[in-house]
Amino acid sequence: MAECDLRVAGFRFGAVKAGIRGKDRLDLGLICAERPASAAGVFTTNRVKAAPVLLDQERIKSGRAQAILVNSGIANACTGAQGLALARLAAGKAASALGIDEELVQVSSTGVIGQQLDPACFEHLPRLAANLSPEGGMEVARAIMTTDTVPKTARRTVAIGGATVTLAGMAKGAGMIQPNMATMLAYILTDAAVAPAVLQGLLRASVAQSFNRITVDGDTSTNDTVLLLASGQAGHSEITDPASPEAARLQAALDDLSRDLALQIVADGEGATKLATIRVEGAPSEAAAEQAARTVANSPLVKTAFFGQDANWGRIIAALGRSGIEFEPDQVDIAFDQAQIVKSGLWLGPAAEAAATEVLRQKAFTVHIALGQGEAACAIHTCDLSLDYVKINADYRS
Repeated sequence: MAECDLRVAGFRFGAVKAGIRGKDRLDLGLICAERPASAAGVFTTNRVKAAPVLLDQERIKSGRAQAILVNSGIANACTGAQGLALARLAAGKAASALGIDEELVQVSSTGVIGQQLDPACFEHLPRLAANLSPEGGMEVARAIMTTDTVPKTARRTVAIGGATVTLAGMAKGAGMIQPNMATMLAYILTDAAVAPAVLQGLLRASVAQSFNRITVDGDTSTNDTVLLLASGQAGHSEITDPASPEAARLQAALDDLSRDLALQIVADGEGATKLATIRVEGAPSEAAAEQAARTVANSPLVKTAFFGQDANWGRIIAALGRSGIEFEPDQVDIAFDQAQIVKSGLWLGPAAEAAATEVLRQKAFTVHIALGQGEAACAIHTCDLSLDYVKINADYRS
């Protein structure tokens, strides 16, 4: 993909090859704010949480952060007291190299579960800290990749209080993706001036409509983290009222950027060849619509049909039937983009199926499912399930 401009006033970036898992690649990244920034975070709902997540969840309560240290290759998950001590050690070394308070360092890891990080990898931190640059964002975006095939980045601007506010973000994730959240890391930076409590509300609302609406394989990771830091250098008055027009404008820009990053994750799903949106409408409630859409999106039979470009609507309606929501099968309509294949629960015939099959030859498409039970709707973004997904995950640790 093309280089993305990740420069945001008040932030510097850098990454180095630390030799984690013996790989010759960028695998240790650092983001640093010039001064303590307003900070917000959302983390995995998995009961098994990696050491960095446990550390970050406590530190983010202060609403302030100044640095993010991240490594790829080893997840530092299921590593016990030693892993937690190592996360603290890494934060301490980063703080020392940067000359900041250790409590202001957020730590992330991604990679293989159960292995201990070699503390020697953090001996690179003085060199890394000394070479941070406002232009180094893409280096960090590459350093956080594992099975990703491309870095995932996005940038937005919005006018607030007479100032131009910038938002820039990076994310990683390709497998073990079903947020609430997923094996995904996302770091979003802005020069907006925002009170920490307002920033947390903005992030939580944005994640709910973006990162929590994607799935690659239905697995929720131990390391999921989304962090949002605001340097306050855009030059407008601080946003302290979550109901203000300024907060609404920032929310809209944040939502747009987050959705962009989330869709990049799905498009780069392990072995993926298709980006599919499952949209359920006419549901009795949004919760029911999401439950139905997520069930279809996670169905291996549906996802393999997408890979085979097979308009097998029977798999879709069967997944709906086991989703646990209430609906009448003889009221269901199904279409692939504009090609309707099912009307009132019945197949529309060979010509309709041929038109739907043509849609499935596309790289991206939407499956529209109308239940006829109400006014609520929800869309979940997913990908197909290919032979390469199995190959990637069969030998991921080797």
